[in-house]
Amino acid sequence: MDSSIRNYLTVTGGYWAFTITDGAIRMLVVLYFHLLGYSPFEVAMLFLFYEFFGIVTNLVGGWLGARIGLNLTMHIGMAMQVIALAMLAVPDAWLSVPYVMAAQALSGIAKDLNKMSAKASVKTLIGGDSNRQLFKWVAILTGSKNALKGGGFFIGAALLQWVGFRAALLVLAGMLLVVLIITAVLLPAGVGKMKAKPKFRQVFSKVPAINWLSAARFFLFGSRDVWFVVGLPVFLYDVLKWDFMEVGAFLSLWVIGYGFIQASAPKLIGRSHHGRGPGGSAARFWAFVLAVFPAGIALGLNWGWPADIVIITGLVLFGIVFAINSAVHSYLILAYSSHDKVAMNVGFYYMANAGGRLAGTVLSGWAYQVWGLEGCLWWSSGFVLIAAFLSLALPEIPVEKKGPEIA
Repeated sequence: MDSSIRNYLTVTGGYWAFTITDGAIRMLVVLYFHLLGYSPFEVAMLFLFYEFFGIVTNLVGGWLGARIGLNLTMHIGMAMQVIALAMLAVPDAWLSVPYVMAAQALSGIAKDLNKMSAKASVKTLIGGDSNRQLFKWVAILTGSKNALKGGGFFIGAALLQWVGFRAALLVLAGMLLVVLIITAVLLPAGVGKMKAKPKFRQVFSKVPAINWLSAARFFLFGSRDVWFVVGLPVFLYDVLKWDFMEVGAFLSLWVIGYGFIQASAPKLIGRSHHGRGPGGSAARFWAFVLAVFPAGIALGLNWGWPADIVIITGLVLFGIVFAINSAVHSYLILAYSSHDKVAMNVGFYYMANAGGRLAGTVLSGWAYQVWGLEGCLWWSSGFVLIAAFLSLALPEIPVEKKGPEIA
């Protein structure tokens, strides 16, 4: 097997393992602390530092990865996640809001170090000049990650029901520690490391396309988390009276399906781009289409249609179009970046992603507590429209010369 493909698969495997723990810990915290009597807004606040430190991590992480190498930043992220999981496996008396927020802060740093490292590594490890192949490989990495995150949601809910909160956390920590050791042995040193040590001020991109794409990404991912993080699982548990396993299984299947659509995006929309990667027009089109769905779900609930049918149907359609949006964005950040600055550009871009998740998470708890799920959905639709209008400034990708492809 070619070494670049072997390294790509090793990075992807490590990313998968980390993602399972990330999805599981999110579901464990939401459901367990709701069970302890926390309000929706208080549950959202538990994720405040998780998202805030994700912003800081992405800002610093790309610069750090360019200096010390992407494989090292990825393994630092894994080690921090193991510690975060262990921190939560303490008696209930220790689980004060500040303590849980601190553990979640560590998990947020870990998640974004791992994500930034894995995604930036794709362009470095795969090589070549084919935009179509780059779209293919980044879509596979991102789509498979989201499918595994869905599996993590189910694993978290299932472990909570089967073995309890603390035992679940220890199982996840042990699994990730094993994967950390394996990937540390297999990956070469220095992936993504720049020859010239970049200065910290260089983390802020000077490429207009990257700045516009990052701004659109902020609102795109805020639009998902504003109803998905707190509002939806609490609505399913409290209003529709689903149990933990049903909530976890449903959200798991949604994210798995979302991941498969995302991985298939190059085939789904490839014909419209004549075999090339998508450009700014694709980001605009799919964002405007996406805005229809949260508004439609909110109207269906307002008109008194059966809530379970409206939620399930609407969430499936939203997931399909959101997955295409996300795949296009994940490709564009790499396509707009030069090879030597890809780690820093990806870090800056995912800083905006983390900022959107932070805004969406806080709004999810607050909007649900004030207006219910319908209010969360209207916020979601508004965020998507802002992302669509910001995408008007995104350029097309230049037509590339025919080059070698990776089968």
